[in-house]
Amino acid sequence: MGLLKSIGKNPWGERLKKIRLSPNYKNDIFQNLSRTEVMNNKGDLFRILKKFLTKPKTVIPPFPLPSVKTDLKNLPDKFPVLVWFGHSSYLLKINGKHILIDPVFSGYASPFKLKSAKNFDGSNVYSVGDMPPIDILLISHDHYDHCDYTTIRKLQNKTKHIITSLGVGSHLEYWGIDMNKVTELDWYQSTEVEGIRLTAAPARHFSGRGFKRAKTLWSSFILKTKEVAIYIGADSGYDTHFQNIGEKQGPFDLAILESGQYNEAWKNIHMMPEETVQASLDLRAKILLPVHWGKFSLSLHPWDEPIKRVVKKAEELNVKITTPRIGEPLLIGKKHPTDQWWEMGKFFQTGNH
Repeated sequence: MGLLKSIGKNPWGERLKKIRLSPNYKNDIFQNLSRTEVMNNKGDLFRILKKFLTKPKTVIPPFPLPSVKTDLKNLPDKFPVLVWFGHSSYLLKINGKHILIDPVFSGYASPFKLKSAKNFDGSNVYSVGDMPPIDILLISHDHYDHCDYTTIRKLQNKTKHIITSLGVGSHLEYWGIDMNKVTELDWYQSTEVEGIRLTAAPARHFSGRGFKRAKTLWSSFILKTKEVAIYIGADSGYDTHFQNIGEKQGPFDLAILESGQYNEAWKNIHMMPEETVQASLDLRAKILLPVHWGKFSLSLHPWDEPIKRVVKKAEELNVKITTPRIGEPLLIGKKHPTDQWWEMGKFFQTGNH
């Protein structure tokens, strides 16, 4: 029953009626701004499945990832702070408020405990018990590596507000989450919680936890306070929306953009690392934080290839990037770690730095 429950439930009833009024919902599904095939003409499904069954050893780190064990309940208040937990999960503390984005602490990016979806050794050093009380839980879309049933259920009693994309509330309601806490946003709708304004914005991706796709919306998010502007990219292929957002909503103090789990066959819905760097320029971001790597192997590339390619392209284009270890605090506008720890990870011992 737990497994079936974790798959969730697509929108129904009054929620579905509201969804059908969205300008982004056509022909019974949500649509990207540009025509987007999830798998392009380089994607022969049979060959890709065969490759996934015989993944090279390089997709997994040969050593436990180095991490920093930070007291998340006593983060500094003077500057906005970000702590990355690997992949696309991270905690922000801004103006004394804690914002948790796409947390996955169950150890798997899947409803099944599959070896292929298990987190890397050393990457799962944080749990729900390490989290402070959460003022805002932000869920970008309903894929398993961003919307984790086990984690969300454990967080529900220590979370004040949940903000997510239109339709994702159907899963939350099915899981027994108090819907008085939940705000669902369509693209360019906004909500404000105690001085923190969050606006859902386009992304080029898709959704779905079962066989049906695009029944709930996927979003990037723009976070603004009087002191800071942050772009939360979630999952997206490269497209013109980055430039449009940069022109209308930028500049940003920090852009958090996906850089891993790519493949030429599905580049429409996951950027290549070089595109990640260009997207940060389009957004007019002062600093780029590359995420969506360093925890799970959901593609076929070597585990550290994403960050190496981002670093190389950032140097070419003179883009400032930050590369914190899992758990290492990033003080936005003040301290941006740049150690290339993936090169020297074997010399670290998890939890000692």
